[in-house]
Amino acid sequence: MVNVDRSFRSLSSLGGASTSRVLNLSSIARGREDDASYKARPLFVSPAFNRAIILRHRVRGDETYLFSGRRSVATKIIIPFDETDLKLGGRSFFVDQRGYTDVVRDYGNYKGEDGIDRDLEVLRLLDSVPSLDPFLLREHLRMNQFDVADAYFEISQADRKRMYEFVSKNIQGLIALATGHATNPYAASASKLISALLSTDVDEKLEPLRLTLGMDGADFREGVFSWRGFLYYKWAMTNFWPQVGAVMRALHAMQPTNVQIPETGVYIRDAKKRIVENVKIAGVDVNRSLNEYDNAYDQLVANSNPKVFREFLLTAPRMFLEMGEKIGAISHIVSFWRYRFPKGTALRIDAEELAAIFQDFEASFGVISQQAYAA
Repeated sequence: MVNVDRSFRSLSSLGGASTSRVLNLSSIARGREDDASYKARPLFVSPAFNRAIILRHRVRGDETYLFSGRRSVATKIIIPFDETDLKLGGRSFFVDQRGYTDVVRDYGNYKGEDGIDRDLEVLRLLDSVPSLDPFLLREHLRMNQFDVADAYFEISQADRKRMYEFVSKNIQGLIALATGHATNPYAASASKLISALLSTDVDEKLEPLRLTLGMDGADFREGVFSWRGFLYYKWAMTNFWPQVGAVMRALHAMQPTNVQIPETGVYIRDAKKRIVENVKIAGVDVNRSLNEYDNAYDQLVANSNPKVFREFLLTAPRMFLEMGEKIGAISHIVSFWRYRFPKGTALRIDAEELAAIFQDFEASFGVISQQAYAA
């Protein structure tokens, strides 16, 4: 049941912490030996799982036997043989594969049953969310009473680099308000503020912003996390939304081969419509939430009114679950479709595989199809 994963490229190319498809706990663990919060509030009880790499994985044909039902995407747990050299690969398993609990107990190396129920529940939560982005994960865990150190919710280094220019343009007005004069976003003082805002740590570099918002330490820490989350989601939408239209057109036009069972063809036809409609609705809802952020931010910068923005940030976490799930679902559809059907390749697929993919897409939106079809 347990695989030896030697996917050299996929492991060795991983860097930083979380992205929408990868949670790299091995990377997060490095340099945390003296981090009291990290040690006191771990994600997993098992030290082995706390250094694992968790990713969304496309289920291949030779892996389908591991599951009792149809799955096109699964949550894969990889425990590296050597954290300093990921090219050596690692042992791996999937959440909810056959014999799953026994595999978790074996690889988690628990003392008796201590901790295994908690870790199984955390793995279930990770598997249930449409995206592994750090803001969505944090709120899902908090809503389920799991108090986990902030270190687990860092934006990956690669994403921070890509976000830097986007964030600098979005907060120039606030930098000017906090410093008292217009500031070049690439000047040293502005650069430090932007880098600090994108980092998990809240330190003295953000003191001008704390004073501007008139917040105390604990509230400011939560406020910065919320602010970072909205900037992350605005950037994410800018990053992948231009691809949505083309993917929806390709999805709608897809005609599978080898439709042996009529019910399968009916499901595919109806699922296309539902998926396209769900993406449209989700896009409208996400943009509405982002507009709320923009309006609150404008009150701060244009009207020098920090109260509205501060209150928005303190109530923002409740919006993360719904907004993050919808962004995650859309992003998952786009990224998976581009992966399965690279640009320039023929859109050919067996009906049974397409039906499994559409089931996965619908599950991302929490949709349970009422149209059953034979296996």
